[in-house]
Amino acid sequence: MTPLTNSATTNLCAKPEPDEGLTSTLFRIILTVCAVTLIVVAILLSLGIIRLSQTGITVLTAFVYSVTIGMPSAFLLHWLGHRFTDKYPRLIVLVYALTLVCTATVGCLAAGFLFQIFGIVPRDLFWFRFRANLPFCLVITLVIGLAMTAYHTLLYKLQATTIALRTKQVEQERAYKLLAEARLSALESRIHPHFLFNTLNSIAALIPSNPQLAEDTVGKLASLLRFSLNANQSGLVPLSQELKVVRDYLEIEKTRFGARLSYEIAVPEALQDVKVAPLALQSLVENAVKHVVAQRAQGAAIQVAASKDSNRIRLEVLDDGPGFSLDAITPEHGLGNLIARLELLFGDAGQLEVTRENGKTAVRLSFPA
Repeated sequence: MTPLTNSATTNLCAKPEPDEGLTSTLFRIILTVCAVTLIVVAILLSLGIIRLSQTGITVLTAFVYSVTIGMPSAFLLHWLGHRFTDKYPRLIVLVYALTLVCTATVGCLAAGFLFQIFGIVPRDLFWFRFRANLPFCLVITLVIGLAMTAYHTLLYKLQATTIALRTKQVEQERAYKLLAEARLSALESRIHPHFLFNTLNSIAALIPSNPQLAEDTVGKLASLLRFSLNANQSGLVPLSQELKVVRDYLEIEKTRFGARLSYEIAVPEALQDVKVAPLALQSLVENAVKHVVAQRAQGAAIQVAASKDSNRIRLEVLDDGPGFSLDAITPEHGLGNLIARLELLFGDAGQLEVTRENGKTAVRLSFPA
């Protein structure tokens, strides 16, 4: 099974970085438009082409203050926030306040000079108007500036928290997946030795009486071990490969039990490419051989079948033994391992059931197609 890659985690772990290039470009465009507007208005006023009413003067005054104070304040707060917030989290508010006081003072001076250019304020009233307007400019600048800064800071923290939560969720899902893969590998590793020991016992029984057959059986064993190793690398395998394992296993056991073991495999050709859990069908067959064929003097006949109903695949192994109940199966049992593997691979959609039909025991495995 392929572990979950950590590329999504890496992307999510990155801190939210503002698009400073886009923001700076936007600021430059706004400043350019405002500067051009002020220059055009100043030229028109100086030439006497336009004259402003009291309302026009009020609007122009507000516009000038917003340009000379608001734009520099926004630019400086943006620049300071993304460079010093993480370095000086406790002092950043004081830095913001001092910056706003400076921009308000300098902006108020710049606005006064522009008012003189526009002819709105006489030269002898420059400092008088400056002292009168500065307190108001300071209060408005601090209130609006700190409020906007607090809003953007909270928005930034919200984005960072959201990304952290998503990162934690991805890491948790990855941990669950790795845990499931580890449990699945552990269960499969417990199956392989059990299967190997049974096969070696069959080979050992053949060596004294039929060396040639023992050699053929060793070849079948090598094929089975190769399949087991390859199956450990993939989550599911085609049913055709699983059936080859079952045939090789039954042939090995048939050399051991002789006429006591007979079998029949009836699987439609259309189901050969269906994906199944590796060694799942083999576990059902091995259970029948171990608990029925090996335990009775007359042996048993085993039937292997497969079918597809709606969107589910059913694999079943029938034998003429006395039957058993799944309630008596322990986790250490081969079928107990299989039940655990089905749960990991298919969740609640994977099922294993045992029934009695026409005097035979049917062990049926079903899962989504």
